[in-house]
Amino acid sequence: MREQPVLVFDGDCGFCTTSVRFAERRIGVRARVTPWQFADLAALGTTRERAEREVLWVERGRVYGGAQAVARLLVAAGPPWSLPGLALRVPPFRWAAQGLYRLVARNRHRLPGGTPACALPAGRR
Repeated sequence: MREQPVLVFDGDCGFCTTSVRFAERRIGVRARVTPWQFADLAALGTTRERAEREVLWVERGRVYGGAQAVARLLVAAGPPWSLPGLALRVPPFRWAAQGLYRLVARNRHRLPGGTPACALPAGRR
């Protein structure tokens, strides 16, 4: 029996939590979903620093982050989501998705659903 993939996200970030809950309801995430704050990151093959920076998809011992984690989630969800997920894995869509993901991740503290946990320290605002 194949081990279920794991989706790791920032449970202290309101925007992140809202996005994951939306994906669970609308897309049908086929993975064990866990905030990084409660995950055994070492056992998953990743670090706290990486988990704080981006959403992670862990499958068969490989860790995918950011836009590629989202692409893997979509592929695993099956039709009709697998087609956009596959598209996000190849250039030029991959490059665009990575850029968009970085933009959203950098500004998540400004987006709806954010909480004080998402806020930048005063010196970085």
